[in-house]
Amino acid sequence: MKEAIQPEGLARPAAPYSPVVVSGDLVYTAGQVGFDESGQLTADDITGQTQKVFENLLACLRAGGCEPADVIKVNAYLNDLGDFAAFNEVYKATFQEPYPARTTVGVSLPGGILVEVEAIARRPG
Repeated sequence: MKEAIQPEGLARPAAPYSPVVVSGDLVYTAGQVGFDESGQLTADDITGQTQKVFENLLACLRAGGCEPADVIKVNAYLNDLGDFAAFNEVYKATFQEPYPARTTVGVSLPGGILVEVEAIARRPG
């Protein structure tokens, strides 16, 4: 059994996917980018986009009943791996030790998007 959730304050996807899917005690987020509620990028630099990405990711996690401490795996996609240090600073401000397992890869992202992040979390209790 699975439940799809559309968090408040997030742009509704135009593509056929759910921003959050809960299955049992696991919460899966779709990849989040630096879009505001209207679907527009909020910044054109890596730090600004990463901050918005994590705001969106936290909204998804909370809609599924989780907090950052409940995250067990993060996948991050950077348009330019040269942005890793700036991305990592925002990441460290979002999560605490013990940090989630993480994979970070360089990819070609469309339309000025510099970073995309998805997560898997386990609901507490």
